[in-house]
Amino acid sequence: MDNVTFTPPAIANLKDMLNKSAMLYGEKDAYQIKNSDGTFTHYTYKDVLNMVQGLGTGLINMGLKGQKIAIIGENRIEWEIAYLAIVCGVGIVVPIDKTLPENELKSVIERSEVSAIFYSEKYKDALTRIKFGGQNNLRHLISMDQEKHSGGVYSQKELTEYGNHLIDAGFNEYIDAKINPYTMNIMLFTSGTTSQSKVVALSQYNICSNLLDIDKILDISYEDIFLSFLPLNHVFECTVGFLFPIYKGAKIVFADSARRIVKNLHDYKVTFLACVPAMYEKIFEHVNKALDKAGKQKNIVKLKKLHKHDSMEKKKEIFSYIHDMLGGNIRYLISGAAPLDRDYERRYRELGLNLLQVYGLTETSPVVSMANEENYKLGSVGKPAPSVEARIANPDANGIGELVVKGPNVMMGYYANAEATAQVLQNGWFHTGDLAKIDEDGFIFICGRQKNVIVLKNGKNIFPEEMEAIVNKIEGVQESLIYGKQHGADKDDLRIHVKIVYDPETMERVYHLTDEKEIQQALFQEVKAINRTLPVYKAIRGVVVSKEPLIKTATNKVKRLEEMKTL
Repeated sequence: MDNVTFTPPAIANLKDMLNKSAMLYGEKDAYQIKNSDGTFTHYTYKDVLNMVQGLGTGLINMGLKGQKIAIIGENRIEWEIAYLAIVCGVGIVVPIDKTLPENELKSVIERSEVSAIFYSEKYKDALTRIKFGGQNNLRHLISMDQEKHSGGVYSQKELTEYGNHLIDAGFNEYIDAKINPYTMNIMLFTSGTTSQSKVVALSQYNICSNLLDIDKILDISYEDIFLSFLPLNHVFECTVGFLFPIYKGAKIVFADSARRIVKNLHDYKVTFLACVPAMYEKIFEHVNKALDKAGKQKNIVKLKKLHKHDSMEKKKEIFSYIHDMLGGNIRYLISGAAPLDRDYERRYRELGLNLLQVYGLTETSPVVSMANEENYKLGSVGKPAPSVEARIANPDANGIGELVVKGPNVMMGYYANAEATAQVLQNGWFHTGDLAKIDEDGFIFICGRQKNVIVLKNGKNIFPEEMEAIVNKIEGVQESLIYGKQHGADKDDLRIHVKIVYDPETMERVYHLTDEKEIQQALFQEVKAINRTLPVYKAIRGVVVSKEPLIKTATNKVKRLEEMKTL
């Protein structure tokens, strides 16, 4: 390719990033989109710039300069073009969780004071009701699916085309727009019900500092292919799986579904996936089933022992059969947004699959730390990103305390919530609410959420996430929730209990049980075996079972408070 560099230039803001990527990687594919008939449409970096400029110009022509504009829908190119168009010269973008029920969607639209919203077709009826049925600023509905303006709804496609006509006629207000990277440009709602969720205010300075940090940690080039799967409204996917590949000139493809993710990895020859631990567990199960079917498990076990100390590159050669199942091109599997089981991390890496942990929060744009080939320890989320400082506040005797961080990636604050902002931002340090320890080499180990810690009457602390990881190893257990239950009349006297979500198929195949009461008794026996390996104060005293999944956020985090209400 002409004019290509492996080291992208420094960027002042996201508009600067897009312009420079279009200049450096102009004729290279930015997106490969699968059509309904199985064919593909390719969009180059020049195409992306033209679409963004056209749509941005169309939005300004609608009178939306300086306004808040929302986006809701599945991961798709239209979502990402809308995001870039808004932040590169129009106003403030408000990505919305696509899983919200209508009442919470209504609350988000009212609280964020958006003037317009981009949406996928499935949200049309709900948004129409919201627009005309409440106290909100919503004036414009913009469809990502309609070909033409119709029924009072704008077409994103037609807006883009009209905007490009305006540019051809000399209307350059959008193209010439100056970006202030230090003002709020992105509004993100945290997980939880909208009445309780906070709104994180991010600037382009926050996001761009994170992109530059990630670039110093990972060896990514324009030859890489990113598979987009996690919801784009989540800052982990938005920064790492969308904006970062645009910055690096890589190609973005979209997953068809969770069920087809392994096939997508193979068909697109994906090199990079950022995902949650639950998906990596499912991918590993898929690989294991394929190995069982091919009768290769015993040989794989022998090879793992024989090549235990080989380099990752050597392991990739030894286990090429497994790598080929995933397309043969995987370079990075990044796990974030929830704790990763050390056993899965170890198993992947034994096969030469480069599974690495990242840690971050919405409030930190999101990356605080990330492991890589040079800085890696099993169970660690790596060392702090280059521009980030991290320390442990009030560590206990084991060095565990709250992780606090400082850096250009830390949010401006919570929108219209000075009290909540003051609680977490103190003397320039952001208090993450996560308990962690930092070892002598600077590696961060996350121990759990501070608010989830169960404090027993004897003063001992129980970290639920740590014990759940142990329970989840029981065959037939899909997931679990550790909680404290009051014992007797003393509200401070808690006993450790667990809710287990079991897999009916495994319970029947392994335990020969189908009756839920008998399943509960069998799993309690397994828990009692675990208890014998734990200190007495950690012993699990009660077990409830269910085959229904735990209540979760869009990124697979368990909503503990909501789950507790069901117990």
